[in-house]
Parts: sequence; structure tokens; C-alpha cells
Amino acid sequence: MGKTVAQKIFDAHVVDKPADGVWVLSLDRVFCHEITTPIAINDLVAIGKDRVFDPSKIKAVIDHVTPAKDSKTAEQGKTMRDWAHRHGIKDFFDIGANGVCHALFPEKGFVRPGFTVIMGDSHTCTHGAFGAFAAGVGTTDLEVGILKGVCTMREPETIKVNLTGELKPGVYAKDVILAVIKMLTVNGATDKVIEFAGPAVDAMKMDARMTLCNMAIEAGGTCGVCYPDMVTVDYLWPFIQDEFASKEAALAEYSKWLPDADAVYAKELTLDVSTLEPMVTFNYKPDQVKTVREMEGTPVNQIYIGSCTNGRLEDLRIAAGILKGKTISPKVRAIVSPATPKIYREALAEGLIQIFMDAGFCVTNPTCGACLGMSNGVLAGGESCASTTNRNFNGRMGKGGMVHLMSPATAAATAIAGVITNSPLFTGK
Repeated sequence: MGKTVAQKIFDAHVVDKPADGVWVLSLDRVFCHEITTPIAINDLVAIGKDRVFDPSKIKAVIDHVTPAKDSKTAEQGKTMRDWAHRHGIKDFFDIGANGVCHALFPEKGFVRPGFTVIMGDSHTCTHGAFGAFAAGVGTTDLEVGILKGVCTMREPETIKVNLTGELKPGVYAKDVILAVIKMLTVNGATDKVIEFAGPAVDAMKMDARMTLCNMAIEAGGTCGVCYPDMVTVDYLWPFIQDEFASKEAALAEYSKWLPDADAVYAKELTLDVSTLEPMVTFNYKPDQVKTVREMEGTPVNQIYIGSCTNGRLEDLRIAAGILKGKTISPKVRAIVSPATPKIYREALAEGLIQIFMDAGFCVTNPTCGACLGMSNGVLAGGESCASTTNRNFNGRMGKGGMVHLMSPATAAATAIAGVITNSPLFTGK
């Protein structure tokens, strides 16, 4: 019987099988940020196990509230900072060098096809875009990962989502994943891996693939996975070129992580993306999705462009292209947060930051703050936000606030109109 991507990665990393269906896996990477990791650090200190299994495999960042907004968040940062220094964790990204974890870590080349990755963050599934198994975990699993370099998992079943056809102008990966979540529902992939396959995925750049995998968790998925190909190799080449004689050699090696032709799936779905138009959420669940056309004219108070879903350079280019020469509606406020310092510098060099500022956007430093209502864009009760983030739970961006998830193109157009609207890039043809 053939194997899925996840099954192949599990087989290659198994350390023990202490019970039926339970696998102890060795970890290639443990990612850490200042919201969930300090709890694990303090607990390890309290039980006399303040150690790390391998400082070169631990990557850490302060990214949610940055710079600190109060004494509590300053203490979280200090805990991370002191821990990284005393254990020689070289890849610790402090204020000024930090960015949104799920954008920064891939940008630094820390993920490879076939890797196992954990983090105390539900959107760790983003890194599956590289053909890795990447999962968000709780505090206890994070502690064990930091201390021992292993994690206990149940072998997940896999859902295969075949994406066929070509995207229409003005339709993007964010619209695709919203449509997929609507098909699967928020519980449809619970405890399962989602493999994204097909010509529509093959045509996507890594930024778009990360957007797909980032929101696998919103359908309940443990991880989203894209197959490693030459697009993956090209992205990673600056980091792996000393390991392989050629890109073709790298691709040959990484191809071992492709699923077998006779792999068995829990479910297979097919979506012709050429039938899609821009999508947007309503109410408080990620599977409550309508076309933008159906939500046309819905008023909003704030626009937010950023996050680990859509704060990358490709996203900023799309939004800036729509905003150039325009100004935002006086009825709204608008915020843009480039996801990493590198993205910020590149956007600055390309003139994108100037376009956003000329349009009336507030440009912030790289941060996760607004996405989960912690800083840099929190909503007041009764307000709504047109957002490129990944989660629209009740109160997600602020108590009593409503979040409408959408693509950067739709967010930019909405900022100009002051109400939800399709971008001029989408003509419906």
C-alpha cells in the first residue's frame, strides 16, 4: 500500500511507538515565540530541567507584542531573551530583527521538505507548504520538544484536495483556501493532514502556497502540505546550494517526500479554481464564507493588511497596485504591517510603503499584534475589520469586534470604498 506525505515523514522520524497509533517522532525544528514559550520555559526551570536538546534546532522570536506594550509583555520578552542567551540559541530574533514567525522562519530557510516541526502556535501548519510536517502543539508537548527533541503524535489520516484550473484575475490563494474551508467546514479536517495538489497549486509561488497551508487549521487540520517541486527548490536555493550539486539534484532528493500513486486517503476533493471569484467571511466561523459580490456594500471600520497569512511582499505588491493614486475612505482607518524586516525593506525600496502612506494607511513594524487583538490595531466593541488575517472568531481582534477575512486585493479595494467590494482586478471573466 502506498503512503501519503505525512506517512513517509512519520516513518523517517519514528523513535518509538509506545501504544497503538501513537508515534514518538524526532524533531528537526522547534519554533518558539514569546506568548506560549515563556510558560514552557518557566515550567522547565521550576522542575530543574532548564536545558535544550539542541540550540541549533531551536528558532525563537518575539513577534506578537513588539515592542512590548506593558510590563507583562515586557516580562514575556525578557523570559525569552534570557533563555535564548543562556542556552546559546543563535537564531533568536529580538526587537528590530524580529518578524511574524511563520513568515520569518521560512524566509530564513529554516524549513525543508521532509522536516518535522512543532511550535506552540496553531498556524505552524504554514510550514507544510515546503513538504514538511508542521504542527501546533500545547505547552507540555512544547516543553518535551525543547528538552528532548521529540514529540508524541497520533498518525493522522490525510485528505487530498485537488485544485484544478487557473485562477481568474483578481482571485488569489486566500480566496481558494476560504472556498476549501467552506467545502470542508471547520471540523472537516480535524486530526487530519490536508495535501494540496493539482495544477493550480503547481502554478503558485511559495508565498501563495504558505497562504493555503496557513489556514488548514481553520478546517481543523493538523497540517497543510504542498508537494516539493522546483518552486520549492528555487525558494530554498540560497540556503541549500552548498548541499547539492545542482537544483535538479535537490529536486531528486526532495521528491522522495511525494506521496505514492497508490496512497490511501480519508477523503479526496476536487475544486476547479477557475470557477471561483473573490471570497469573504461573515459571522464568526472561518467556514462561513460568501462571495464578495454577495457581501458588497457591507460597511467596515478598519482595514488590516498583514499577518502570517498575507503580509508577504507579494501581498503588499497586490494591495499597493490597487491603492496607487487613491486614498482610503474617510469612513475607515487602515493599517498595514509588513511581516518581516526584509519584506519591509523591500517594500520600502519598491515604493510600496510610500503608496500605502499616501493612501492614508498607518504603516506599523512587523508584528502579529492586531491579528489576535493584542496590539497595533485592536477593535472596539461593535466595530468590524476587513482583514487579510486567518481567523474570524468572536472577539478575535478585540472584544465585541467582527472580522471579515479576505485577500489583500479585496482589502485594498474595501479601504478605498469604505465598504466591502471587489477589487478592479476582478472583472468576473
